[in-house]
Amino acid sequence: MGRDPRVDDYIARSAEPLRPLLEQLRDMAHRALPEAEEAIKWSVPHFTVRGKNVAGMSAFKAHCAFGIHGDAMSRRFIRVTSEADMPREAELSALLHEAADRILGGRPPAGARAERKPRPEIPMPAEFAALLAAVPQAQAAFERFAPSHRRDYLEWITEAKTAATRDKRMAQAAEWIAEGKTRNWKYEKPRKGV
Repeated sequence: MGRDPRVDDYIARSAEPLRPLLEQLRDMAHRALPEAEEAIKWSVPHFTVRGKNVAGMSAFKAHCAFGIHGDAMSRRFIRVTSEADMPREAELSALLHEAADRILGGRPPAGARAERKPRPEIPMPAEFAALLAAVPQAQAAFERFAPSHRRDYLEWITEAKTAATRDKRMAQAAEWIAEGKTRNWKYEKPRKGV
């Protein structure tokens, strides 16, 4: 069994009524997955198999939680406030085995969303292409943008309801693009070191 002394420390720092519950959950996890190693990830104990997270447990003020990765909704949480809430060992073992098999086998969780299809391209309006071509700096910056940033500008322009609004947006877009700004630059957090 790969026990980590940091997990011992975590349990020792937990509220007194939760310590035996955490120990019991820990023991059940190791009996279910004898090959599991312990680690501290995101400041809480986790159980890993071949370096992959299978489950984790957390202590709160009045309860503890045991989270199983890779379950139907990406993660399943079991809340334990007392011995009466403790999951049956056979049930927990089955959930852990299922999660480990899925995670190690690279299968998506049951009920996982289908892979997203790429959104259709938005055609470049001829007027906007001409406007960018007239400002080489804007043209170069637009070509360097990620496809999502180019799409943001094209959606903003093509969704204008009137020609006047569309012309105003194209002019504003060309100005911002020449400055290297994405469409939503006002809402972006500044990057460190910039």
